[in-house]
Amino acid sequence: MPRISTKASQFTESVIRDMTRQILQYHGSSGVNLAQGMPDFPAPDELKRAASQAIFDDHNQYAVTWGQPPLREAIAEYYSEARGQPIDADREITVCCGATEAMLASIMAVIDPGDEVVIFSPFYENYGPDCVLAGATPRFVTLHEPDWSIDPEELRAAFTSRTRGIVVNTPHNPTGKVYSRAEFELIAELCREYDVVAFTDEIYEHLVYEGSHISLATLPGMRERTVTINGLSKTFSVTGWRLGFAIAPPDLTDAIRKVHDFMTIGAAAPLQLAAAVALQLPASYYLELLTGYRARRDYLVPVLRDLGFEVFEPHGAYYVMTDISRFGYSSDVDFATHLVRDIGVATVPGSSFYHDPELGRTKIRFAFPKRIETLARAAELLQPLAQARV
Repeated sequence: MPRISTKASQFTESVIRDMTRQILQYHGSSGVNLAQGMPDFPAPDELKRAASQAIFDDHNQYAVTWGQPPLREAIAEYYSEARGQPIDADREITVCCGATEAMLASIMAVIDPGDEVVIFSPFYENYGPDCVLAGATPRFVTLHEPDWSIDPEELRAAFTSRTRGIVVNTPHNPTGKVYSRAEFELIAELCREYDVVAFTDEIYEHLVYEGSHISLATLPGMRERTVTINGLSKTFSVTGWRLGFAIAPPDLTDAIRKVHDFMTIGAAAPLQLAAAVALQLPASYYLELLTGYRARRDYLVPVLRDLGFEVFEPHGAYYVMTDISRFGYSSDVDFATHLVRDIGVATVPGSSFYHDPELGRTKIRFAFPKRIETLARAAELLQPLAQARV
């Protein structure tokens, strides 16, 4: 019989996407999906018009492998201003099929089999498989509850002579943590000392409720050793467009582009032109985006507390991590299965975000990129939990 590779046997399918399939299977359109982070409200009209125009203008063939020039130029202009650092559109930007591919292509371009990569735990579920596919060994460092803080000594102990990379996600999925400057200064110090490349996932950069977003690449000595991953999905509510990008120094960009080329060839050509339009929207767009998400967070958090969840209030992104101990379930998977099948609300079991599933057995993650009406519907469906808690 044919066999599967050792790599593929080391991880499961995405639990997040599986929960989306389950809510559709059991409840169809009547269920509420608070598992996968996809908005149920429309993308900006400017983007949709630009995408339609690009298609009708016949920008429907292969683009430059590493990105349409107008999009790379728009990215360079936007982030040069945001960072206060000049970014070269031709030598430092690679457009990929989503931030997911940008991260995988970047890790595979830099990391060799046997190298070690530091990952903070809990973590977005893709990072572990990314390391496996690159042949690397992940070294997990705990983010400590209730504020998901870093123990400096634990982080120092994770760095060895074999450490080649570190993955940092801020604002953080699944906890909503926003890394502080002090934390970044420690990470930067260790990266410089051990000659480590930082892969920073900054896809939620515009969703910061407390604190401020800092790009690790802006710290002294970090620009030349940081790959910044970002994309259009979260900021512009186009998760289905699959447009992401990596910003990196030229030597790393050359390697990333080679991996990206043979992985996907290129992202959708007409959507890239629309993305260039998105990056030219006024500052008021980002203010309205943040205001809307803050309102969603401030609606959902007290609802969950009233139902009996212990809530770790997010400082950024659009997820709420909760503790389910009061409901008497011994397994997060059992509890999430009950919610999706019997109640009609999809969530994500916390164990899927930990290298050791036992560490997440009392955790459930909710996503809130939804209309307030959708969140109200979820609150209504979840009301029986208030009587079920112990």
